[in-house]
Amino acid sequence: MATNDIRTTSADETRAPKSAASRVDRPASAFTGARDENAAGRTTISDGVVAKVAGIAAREVPGVYALGGGGARAFGAIRDAINATDLTQGVKVEVGETQAAADLTIVVEYPSPIQEVAGNVRAAVAGAISRLVGLEVVEVNVEVNDVHIPGDDSNDDEPSRVS
Repeated sequence: MATNDIRTTSADETRAPKSAASRVDRPASAFTGARDENAAGRTTISDGVVAKVAGIAAREVPGVYALGGGGARAFGAIRDAINATDLTQGVKVEVGETQAAADLTIVVEYPSPIQEVAGNVRAAVAGAISRLVGLEVVEVNVEVNDVHIPGDDSNDDEPSRVS
C-alpha cells in the first residue's frame, strides 16, 4: 500500500521573501497608530502654505479691512465675485529651513488706530506661523497703504449729482 504524504504549509512559509529595498520591515497589522517622533523622513512646507497662513491670520485681526494694494484688491474683487478668493493677496514670505519672514500690505478700517492694528497683525501672523507651521519668525513687516472709510464704496451704484 502506498502512503499519501500530505504536507501542510504554514502561512509564514508561503509569504514571499521581503525585498531588500523595503523601507518598512513590519506587516501593516503591526501598526498601532501611535506617533513615533523619531520616524525617518522629511517635511517640506511650501512658501504658498506659509503665505496662506499669514493671510488668514492677518484678516482675522480687528481693524483690517483688506490685504493688498489697489490693483491687487481690484483683481481680488473679481476673484471674490467668482468665489475664488486668494488668501495670499497682499502677502509675501521668505521661507528657509527653520525660519520665515513675512511682508504684508494692509488696508485699515477707519477709525481704527493704525499702529495698534499693525502691531496686532504682526503678532497674529508671527504666532500663526510659529504655531501652525513650526518655523521661527524672524520678522513681519506691515505696510499700511490705505484707510477704508465706511460708506465710501456703498453708494457706487447711484449716479453722482452735480449742482
